[in-house]
Amino acid sequence: MLEIERMADWLAIVASLLGGGAAAGAAFYIVGRRVQRGAAEAAARAAAGESARLLEEARQRMVLAAKEELLRAREAWDEDVARRRREIDRREQGLEERVAALEERERALAATELEARARLERIAGLTAQEAKQELLRRLEDEARGEAAALARDLKEQAKRNADKEAQKILALAIQRLAAEHTAESTVSAVALPSDEMKGRIIGREGRNIRAFEAATGVDVIIDDTPDTVVVSCFDPVRREVGRLALERLITDGRIHPGRIEEVVDKARGEVDASIVEAGEQAIYETGIKGMHPELVKLVGRMKYRTSYGQNILDHSKEVAWLAGIMAAELKLDAQLAKRGALLHDIGKVLTHEHDGTHVQLGVEVATKYGEHPVVVNCIAAHHDDVAHESPVSVIVQAADAVSGSRPGARREAFETYVKRLTQLEQLAGGFPGVEKVFAIQAGREVRVVVTPTAIDDGKAGELSEQIARKIERELQYPGQIKVVVIRETRAVDFAR
Repeated sequence: MLEIERMADWLAIVASLLGGGAAAGAAFYIVGRRVQRGAAEAAARAAAGESARLLEEARQRMVLAAKEELLRAREAWDEDVARRRREIDRREQGLEERVAALEERERALAATELEARARLERIAGLTAQEAKQELLRRLEDEARGEAAALARDLKEQAKRNADKEAQKILALAIQRLAAEHTAESTVSAVALPSDEMKGRIIGREGRNIRAFEAATGVDVIIDDTPDTVVVSCFDPVRREVGRLALERLITDGRIHPGRIEEVVDKARGEVDASIVEAGEQAIYETGIKGMHPELVKLVGRMKYRTSYGQNILDHSKEVAWLAGIMAAELKLDAQLAKRGALLHDIGKVLTHEHDGTHVQLGVEVATKYGEHPVVVNCIAAHHDDVAHESPVSVIVQAADAVSGSRPGARREAFETYVKRLTQLEQLAGGFPGVEKVFAIQAGREVRVVVTPTAIDDGKAGELSEQIARKIERELQYPGQIKVVVIRETRAVDFAR
């Protein structure tokens, strides 16, 4: 580059000397500068070409280096894969050998087991299936015996722990109540001022007595009993209407069919009012609040219903008081307990008009009028028809048993009593191994004597439970019945 510039300067000097003037010098100078510019551009192009060539060579060297690195990596990968494959093949071969050894060992064990089983069958004289059945039978007998012993121990332990507190609670509840019992009756006696009134009650050709019986639905019994007429009917409400109407007619003295219908209508209205009043009084006495008016009316109708000689309304109030006391002692809801207890026999006032048991009818009417589910369960479970869902339901059942089984609470006909005792002994005597059965304590306890060779100690507990469940299913009885199974072994010998 310096050479070109020097050459341009010399050309300018030569031109100035040769031309002898400024113009010639300037011309030569311009030419020199152009030559210089062209030489510079050629040098720049040469430098750019050299740079490109150097860059291309560098790029080619980098590509070659990358290819060589990739090739080395591929060779290392292939070598690692081949090594791993050889290791896997070696392990697979080892596993196949171990599997073959295990299969051979299993075949040897199976053959040994078959041989041992055949040997045992020859020694024991039993096949494998027979031996399995015998073993299962023995295990079942042992398990049954252990279960019976465990159940007996648990019952005894629970009884020891619970008897004291239960006796305290029951004694306290019973001590605070001493309700009178009532005798069941299907007749009502009406006193007459004189025997002459009997003829007026009968009327000409019996028209008065026929009109009275048709209006009230009762039977009027007029016999030789002096100064007394008997009103008989299985429905206590109709019997009360008839008794009240007959007393009013006798007091009034005007006895004829038209007057009879008028007096009977008034008597029926008074009885209906007394039913509502009795229901409200029962609700007030037991401290229950917010009961549906229809349920209050049904509670009042219990005044005219009896069961085993016991007035149902008095019985229900007694059960409510007992249940409330026991629930309070146990820190439970006393209001729910009293409510469920008062309504537990509500279905008995509907059995004359609807089909179904008093439990079913009671559950339906309580559900219809929006009673609490616990109250409904108290009604449904007080005879164990369904499972108890709360401790309150159990308390109501216990209070019902206490009220129904206390001395003097109930009375039943002699024929019914004898029939129940006979059925009780027959039910208990129908089990295998039972030798004798004795119903004692007026049918509240049954003692079962069993054959000791047929019933062991474990099965004795099972038998008592089976008898109790069968009695619950098939026998109607008040209160509860205690089942006692007696197993006695005696060794007898004689000294001669």
